[in-house]
Amino acid sequence: MIRITCTSCQKPLSLDETKLPMKEVSFPCPVCKAKLTIDRSKLETQGAAPPAPAAAPQQSSAPPEDDDDHANEFGSKALIIGNDNPAIRQAAKLVGFLPVHHSDAAKGREFFNHELPQLVFLAPPQITAPPLESMAAITSVIPTERRKAFYVLIADNLRTLDGNAAFLYGVDLVVATKDLGQFPQIFRDAKSVHDRLYASMHAVLRERQLA
Repeated sequence: MIRITCTSCQKPLSLDETKLPMKEVSFPCPVCKAKLTIDRSKLETQGAAPPAPAAAPQQSSAPPEDDDDHANEFGSKALIIGNDNPAIRQAAKLVGFLPVHHSDAAKGREFFNHELPQLVFLAPPQITAPPLESMAAITSVIPTERRKAFYVLIADNLRTLDGNAAFLYGVDLVVATKDLGQFPQIFRDAKSVHDRLYASMHAVLRERQLA
């Protein structure tokens, strides 16, 4: 693994050098979104990172298989579970995330556990009364990991920013499919409120981690 530190927020990051091309690549910091640049060929020339073994088999460090090319790209990922809707993919990109789709919630959870994406879209084929049984595998992740992601439920017959529906379905935000074109503003407003509400709780958790 190649270890680097974000020049903006000083977050230490680990990158799998086997997935880096032998050229300069740029990607956003998963924490502060600052643009980071790394050149594997220069790192290896300088001896900062060992070359990948030619015939060594990859162990469990590789992410589970998925059905989206963006999973192997650098940058913060948005996990889409359920329907693969182009409008959801576009919404993810508009707020700075690379969309990765899994139709099966159980496989999506494997990706979640490995990558810990900050944004998760739930797009069930059919909305049912809460809880969403088809999404149980991804909505039942352990609380400490669940709090690191922002869950968005996308549905045709729900009202955008319906707080009661969000609470009942166990998500952070509900967005009607027809409103995905306005997702950047909806997301920013909802995320701002969410962050303010949980700021004190996150501060306590950080203190416990440092203790």
